[in-house]
This record gives sequence, structure tokens and C-alpha cells, in this order.
Amino acid sequence: QVQLVESGGRLVQAGGSLRLSCAASGRMFRNFDMGWFRQAPGKDREFVAAITSDGNSVYYADSGKGRFTISRDNAKNAVELQMTSLKPEDTAVYYCAAKWQLSQGVLTTSAGYNYWGQGTQVTVSS
Repeated sequence: QVQLVESGGRLVQAGGSLRLSCAASGRMFRNFDMGWFRQAPGKDREFVAAITSDGNSVYYADSGKGRFTISRDNAKNAVELQMTSLKPEDTAVYYCAAKWQLSQGVLTTSAGYNYWGQGTQVTVSS
């Protein structure tokens, strides 16, 4: 069992930066691939970024390439999403998710993830 708690979301102006954090409970954090997803009002949840359990591989949606950076600290049971050059279209609830490393499914789709946080709201004003 893994519990995830996101933080760091807030109102920010376009062009600004935010760092989202996700704190995970449990001693098996290092065995989970981690992802960030987001959901804007009236839209489906979409992939943002993912990082493998060992931190050696990262993946980004095209929308965030060059602007977002995902990282993790297995010693602290934490994963972060650094977002820069924010745009109004980045406005959404951002969710942290965990996928058991040996489970089926790909990191870029929500169906593959086993645990989800409650989300943190990011609002980018123009």
C-alpha cells in the first residue's frame, strides 16, 4: 500500500515557475515507478511526466518537454515536478501516481498506475 500526498500547487502568472512535490508513505517506494498526470476542467486526465523506480529513465509529454523536470529521492520517499515557463493551458489539477515496477502497463498511460494522490491545483493566469 502506498499513500501519496501532493503539494505545491497555487496561482501563478504565465511565465512563472512552480515545484510540485509528492510525498509517499511506505517502505517500498523505491520499487515504484512514479508519474505526474493532470486534469483540466472538462478534459480527460493526461500524462505529464514519469520516472522509473531507479530514477534512470524519465518521460515527458510533448506539452512539457523542455519546461518540466521530474525527479525523485528514494531516500526521502519523494518525487517532484519542476515546472517553468508556465502557460495558461497548464492550468489543471495535478496528480501524483505510483506504479509497481513489475506490473503491466506503460508509464505514459494512467491505466498502468496502482495508486493516486488527491491532486493539487495549479492555476496559471495570463
